[in-house]
Amino acid sequence: MPESNGQSQSRLGDLPPDLAPRRTVLAAERTYLAWLRTSLGTFGLALAVGRLLPALVDASETAFALLGLGYGAFGMLILGLTTYRSQKVRAALRADAPLPEHGWMPWMLSLVAAVLGACTMLFVLVNV
Repeated sequence: MPESNGQSQSRLGDLPPDLAPRRTVLAAERTYLAWLRTSLGTFGLALAVGRLLPALVDASETAFALLGLGYGAFGMLILGLTTYRSQKVRAALRADAPLPEHGWMPWMLSLVAAVLGACTMLFVLVNV
């Protein structure tokens, strides 16, 4: 409701402190859902590369299929690792414990993405 000076009373800083844990849980859930959307997008990319592109480009279907399988496996890796992390984070939040450190996960996902990117670039160079 507006105050007499026209400002809104429901500013973020005015929220009761007992809402902070709820906001933290919701933020963790939003992060997991973002990773879920990323894995679903990767599955779509796998389908496009593995099945749709061979029909459009005169190149080896086997190479497209292998690249598509790589992107599909990457989507599964994203889904598995982020579901694992999400469950650990939720358990820590419920127990009011420190959040787990999984500093290796972004490095692993980045490494796999870099390898897939390099394979894609090599594939483009070979089939130009």
